[in-house]
Parts: sequence; structure tokens; C-alpha cells
Amino acid sequence: MTDAAQAHLDNHFMQMALTLAERGRFTAAPNPCVGCVIVAQQEVVGSGYHERPGEPHAEVFALREAGARAHGATAYVTLEPCSHFGRTPPCADGLIKAKVSRVVVALQDPNPLVAGQGIERLRAAGIQVDVGVLETAARQLNLGFISRMERQLPWVRLKMAMSLDGRTALSNGRSQWITGEQARLDVHRYRACSGAVLTSARTVLMDQARMTARHPEAQQQPLRVLLDRRAEVAVDHPFFAISTPVLRVVDATVEDRAHWPAHVQTLRVPSAQQRLPLQSVLAELAQQQINEVWTECGAELAGALVSADLVDEYVIYMAPKLLGDSSRGLLQLPEFSQLEHVPQLHFQSFTRLGEDIRINALPLHRSVMARGEVTS
Repeated sequence: MTDAAQAHLDNHFMQMALTLAERGRFTAAPNPCVGCVIVAQQEVVGSGYHERPGEPHAEVFALREAGARAHGATAYVTLEPCSHFGRTPPCADGLIKAKVSRVVVALQDPNPLVAGQGIERLRAAGIQVDVGVLETAARQLNLGFISRMERQLPWVRLKMAMSLDGRTALSNGRSQWITGEQARLDVHRYRACSGAVLTSARTVLMDQARMTARHPEAQQQPLRVLLDRRAEVAVDHPFFAISTPVLRVVDATVEDRAHWPAHVQTLRVPSAQQRLPLQSVLAELAQQQINEVWTECGAELAGALVSADLVDEYVIYMAPKLLGDSSRGLLQLPEFSQLEHVPQLHFQSFTRLGEDIRINALPLHRSVMARGEVTS
């Protein structure tokens, strides 16, 4: 077989593994989404994906299905097989025991507990290992996990819904609904895929927002993180009536004598210049094994996140409406005097959702990270 033909087959079967890995999008966190396909004589003899923490990894399911046919076969795995004992035994050992002849890996595991050791163990056992097939696609699938491992910060998406003239609400504050039903359902899908949804007290009070994930595929609710520096949202607010986990973030000096229900935890942090330390809050979420943070908030918090360079991805919903000059704007940013100083983005994709458009954009330096050319 020519090298070109082999590369074509490798891409084909790795794409199958990536499609399988996607099935864990709503359930695998805080673990990465991983898929595995085992191929013997160009036929798939086993396949699997990692569904939930504590349950078998993708390779285990694929090897079980393949059985004796795994002997001499090629395993395609979207992430380096683990080499350590965690909740489950090392997958590298399972592949060695099954006597596969070749393992094709899309992406080396950024977890320091693995970080190439699984690949080394396979090679030491005489198995051919090839790394980097569809690597960019594999990174895109697990940007949050990679970010948490490499930067000790979650991948932060900032959601913005706006009119064609860049407005988010009428001058009287009314904003429901700028976008249509398909766009709103898409927002709930992002919430359901995220480990946490971040919002502000102002948004909760103005919009009566609850920030739950109401999507047919949602299998678990994200942690709802409320930035409430002055403890303005009372314990009897509807936001807290839903018994899914909430993390309140308040200033360390605020007196708070309310009796909070068990599903509401409070994080007290010192404010600086009348603002909560956003990077410290995000680092705390990473410590709690949050991979991806979905942010829905007003112009002030959005601007603060952008100014602090804490936004990894912009998810912008644009509606074909014109709200006028007196309506509310999208971001509160400092005034720039030179164009070279303004934040620059890379448009990643445009998606039509009914009458609306979703734009996914990354800061230029994050777009390079997402392709795997740098790690910080």
C-alpha cells in the first residue's frame, strides 16, 4: 500500500473515532471526549467511546467488541491511551495485552500523568505508534480539557446576542427575544455541554435569568456561577429555587447572614478596585475540574473579561433586526486611540440558525493555540 493510500485510510478511520468521541460531549466531563476504532484488514472489528467518569475508557469498549480479532489489528484513538491507574486501569496495557500491532493516536494527552508515557509504553512493547492524525480536530473536541491541563484555566466562551447594528437590548432594558427559537435552543446546547455557566448579579436581577440547560440532549446541569460582589441576589430569588449546584462569588468583606440551601456554595474572594478577581475565580473553577465555561452576562462583565484577556472564544448570535442608537451596546471597553491596540479576532465559523447567524470567533493568539501550535 502506498503512503498516500495509508494516509487516506488513517484519516478515514480516525474520523470515525472522532465521531464516536463526540457522543461523550454531554457526559464525559471532567474527562476528555475520546473515541476508539479497531481495524483488521480494513474492517472495523471494534469501536467505543468514553461516556462517563469512572466508567471504562473508549479503548476498553473497542477491545471488548473486537475480542480475538484485535490481535494484529490497528487501533485508532483520538487521545493517547492512558498509562496510569486512575478510576480505571491503564488503556495502554489493555492494547498491549490484546496484541494489536499498531496504534494511531490523534493527540498526545496533555495530562501530566500521561504526557507521552502511554505512547512510550506501547512502543516499548514493540507496537508501532503514529501520532498526529487529525490532531487539530482532536484538539477542537477537547479544548476545555487541554486548557485546564496546560494553563490551569478553563476554556471560556463569551456568548453575545445582538442586533445587526450591534445592540443587545432596547433602552428600557427589554431584550427578550432578540434572536429566534433555533438560536435560543443552540444556546441551551452550549450550556448543556459546559461544566459551568458564568453570569452576573445584574443579569440575574434584570432578566430574571436562571441559567439552566433546557435542551433535549442535556443529561446533566452545569454549575451555575453567580458573580455577586455585593451579595445583591437574595436567597429567595428564583435563581436559587432550582436545586442544581450554584457557586456564589462575593467579596470577602460582605456580611452574609442568610441561610443558604445545600446546593448553593459561597466563594469569598477579596475585590480589587471594586471588582472581583476574574482570573482567580476561573482558576478556582479549574481546580474544581471545570473544563469549559459558558458566559452570559451584560456589557460590564463582558468588557471586563475581554479587557483581562480571559475570553478564549466568542459565540455571537446576530439577528436581522435594527434596535437603534439609543439601545444598549454589547461591551464596555476602554477607549482605543490606535487601531493596532484593539482586540483582533479570527472568524472560525458562520452558522445559519433560522433567520439568525451564529459567529464563532477566537482572539488571534487563541486561534493558534486551538490549532496546537503553542500551548500557552
